[in-house]
Parts: sequence; C-alpha cells; structure tokens
Amino acid sequence: MKFGIIGTNWITDRFIKAAKEHPEFTIGAVYSRTLQTGKAFASTYNITNVYTDMSEMFSSGEIEAVYIASPNALHAEQSLIAIEHGIHVLCEKPAVTSVEEMDQLIEASRAHNITYMEAMKSTLVPSFLNLKKNIDKIGPIRRFVFHYNQYSSRYDKYKDGIVENAFKPELGNGAKMDLGVYCIAPIIHLVGAPESVMTNRFLLSTGADGQGSMILTYPRMEAVIMYSKISDSFMPSEIQGENGLIEIDRISDPKKITIKYRNGQTEDLSVAHDFDSMYYEIAEFIDCVKKGQHESAINTHAISREVTKLLM
Repeated sequence: MKFGIIGTNWITDRFIKAAKEHPEFTIGAVYSRTLQTGKAFASTYNITNVYTDMSEMFSSGEIEAVYIASPNALHAEQSLIAIEHGIHVLCEKPAVTSVEEMDQLIEASRAHNITYMEAMKSTLVPSFLNLKKNIDKIGPIRRFVFHYNQYSSRYDKYKDGIVENAFKPELGNGAKMDLGVYCIAPIIHLVGAPESVMTNRFLLSTGADGQGSMILTYPRMEAVIMYSKISDSFMPSEIQGENGLIEIDRISDPKKITIKYRNGQTEDLSVAHDFDSMYYEIAEFIDCVKKGQHESAINTHAISREVTKLLM
C-alpha cells in the first residue's frame, strides 16, 4: 500500500522505521510546506515524489493512504482534504481538536467510503489486547490510576524564553493533548465514558497546560489521571480491583503487565511484542483498508470521539 507522508519530525521517523517491517507498506510521496525540508526528508528514505501542494499529492495517483503527523491543529483539515480525494487516513493522536471536527471526519469517511483511523498505538499492542481479555480477574474494578509525566526538553527552552510548538495552544498542543491522551484512551477502551469529570490544570504563560489531572467518575469506581510535561514520574500505572491489581509498566507503551492478586499470587499478562509498538497500528489500518472498513473495530470512531470530548 503506497503511503503519503505529512510531517517530517521524529514521530514520522519512528513510524517509517516500524512501517517498513510490514510487507505491504511503501512510501509514494511526502508533503512539506517547504521544498527544501521535503527534499531533505525524501533523501533520507529514498522517496521520489516531494510535494508542497497537498491537494496535488492527493490527486497524483502515487498514494492510496496518508499518514498525518503534522501539528494537532492541522489534523482535521488535512484529513478531510485527503478523504475528499479518496485517500485513506491514518492520523496521529490526537486526531482532532474538537468534537465537531471528529463528527465531520466520521461523516466524510462514510460518505466517501474511506478508512479513517486515529493512530493510538498503545491500545493495539498485544499486551494491552491481552489485558482487555483478563481485566475481570481482579474482580470489581474500583480505581484506575494512570499517569504519563515526562519532562520535556522543550520546557528548558521555554524557560529560556524560546517557545516551541509543544507549548503553543494555537497548534493544539499542551500536556493533556500530547500526553494525557495516552491515559484517557485506554480507560475509554476498557470501561467506556464516565458519568462526570473533574479537571485541574497548570497553565504556562502561553496558555498551554504544562501539567494537569482528572478524576473520571463511574457508578462504582473512579479513574485518576495525571499528566505533565514539566515533571517526571517513573511509577507504573494501576488498575485496582477488589481481588487484586493490574500493574502496567508504561501506559503510553504497555509491554509488561502483571496481575498482583490479594492472596500474594501473580500472573503475567505480558505478550511478546515482535515489532515496534507503532507497527501494530499500521497493520490494523492496512487490514481495515483491505477489508473496506470505514473504521477499526478496536480504535473505533466512537472511542476517538469520546476521547476527544475528554480532551476539551
């Protein structure tokens, strides 16, 4: 499947490295706002076709699908243009910056018979899928404690007076959009939408959130979420139940998952990852396109919509 690439940053480098493991993945073209940047990126990956006009790339016949890893605020517009040109879309998380944008893209994907999927890798890896199958073993769930706190090197620059994209809210960036989403999405996958939400956040001078926390309330449990780009934490995340707890090594990239029962026994739910975590989102997306599906049966449109509501 020939992909177009939008976005020439580190996440795109990782995506391409993982995607090359898939036998059906090829790159047909790359888009960049400047020809110089596009050509530099293309030379790294032996990409022949470089475009500075997005519609021209989508109309070229050189690609069937597109991976979008541009600033968050551009995702919806670029995804819609692709869909209207008959191009299948795999869009980096968060896929949109409003529920209205998500609704527009869901409708467009159905109207044009196009696959549209948010690239939330962590909910597609083997260990997380096995967790979903075994979560009932800890009995009634009482609390989720999920966190993603990672001090950003861009915060050092911010303190020196240099504001990069990571702390520009006009680009749809900030701690909740960039990191908190990794905590929110798996909870929606596991137990659905909450009844109510309490939110706290610490805003930087740019208006972007540097860190924050949320409490999602359910009828018989709660989910506590913490995220930060201005401090670190290396503790695992937990799902606490009446019969034990499930410990997750890293909620953004879950590989080691262990049940610790109240009686002292443990059970390893980890499943070997034969590929980089991003491979599994690529494989899921390609499979959806081949089957003619508008959406993934795992990273569904409905889940992406619920996650978007909690990001606002």
